[in-house]
Amino acid sequence: MNQLDALKQFTTVVADTGDFKQLAQFQPQDATTNPSLILKSVQKPEYAPLLAEAVAAHRGQPLDVVMDHLLVRFGCEILKTIPGRVSTEVDARLSFDTAATVARARRIMALYEAQGIPRERVLIKIASTWEGIQAAAELQREGIRCNLTLLFAFCQAVACGQAKVQLISPFVGRIYDWYKKSAGATWDETAMSGANDPGVQSVRAIYNHYKKHGIKTEVMGASFRNVGQIVALAGCDLLTISPELLAQLAATEAPLGQVLNAAAAHALDLPALRYDEASFRLALNEDAMATEKLAEGIRAFCADAVKLEELMKKA
Repeated sequence: MNQLDALKQFTTVVADTGDFKQLAQFQPQDATTNPSLILKSVQKPEYAPLLAEAVAAHRGQPLDVVMDHLLVRFGCEILKTIPGRVSTEVDARLSFDTAATVARARRIMALYEAQGIPRERVLIKIASTWEGIQAAAELQREGIRCNLTLLFAFCQAVACGQAKVQLISPFVGRIYDWYKKSAGATWDETAMSGANDPGVQSVRAIYNHYKKHGIKTEVMGASFRNVGQIVALAGCDLLTISPELLAQLAATEAPLGQVLNAAAAHALDLPALRYDEASFRLALNEDAMATEKLAEGIRAFCADAVKLEELMKKA
């Protein structure tokens, strides 16, 4: 059995891509997209017509409307290939505006439903800012399921659990990147791999807290840099993995066993936690890595949204 098939015994495997033509070979349950992945895809010849069609069909409408139609078009194509859910992201430029995030999420969901897609098959991705988490809480009450992304700090995960969001995406690789860069020449790759990887440790702590306290929010590790990080989180609810790393897993027959499990988490002595807005902001501010990576991630997604709009103007 290859490692991909072994992993699927313990964890729901999700493909992290906008390249829906690659999906079938890996047979993932779900798929995730973001503005950067869609931008990457529409610049490939085989996907350029989707951009042109979206612009032509909605010419004269505001760019944000055209963008949502494009994102939903990609999502619908992905859903033809997978049995589960697709994640579609709200414009990152709304990350600090609760009301605008709610309105945009409703519009995206309405576009999916107009294409005959039931809302159970869609997750709305929102950045894990305080404003984003409050928007998700409101959307969840309306039956719109949310995937809280750009999650780096434990306090973000706790607040998402309080908001009863459907799913969170803690970013393993970007946490690893920060600590590796911070350590500089003193970084020991071997010593900091597997269970000692700071990104892996972050997801493990969140998973154990959720299972210990009966929090129903799904944990989906994301943003992987290597197969070792994935193997170290086998047993997590879901893992969203790039096509390149899915291919590596499929080509490897080394042993892969379950690492995380709910029964072990139940036995741990972990305190229950709660955050209001002030304590959340303080806790996030105290975490230099999370503060920097959250801001950096939002900036990058905003920049790619602008690039996508520029391509739309030229189409």
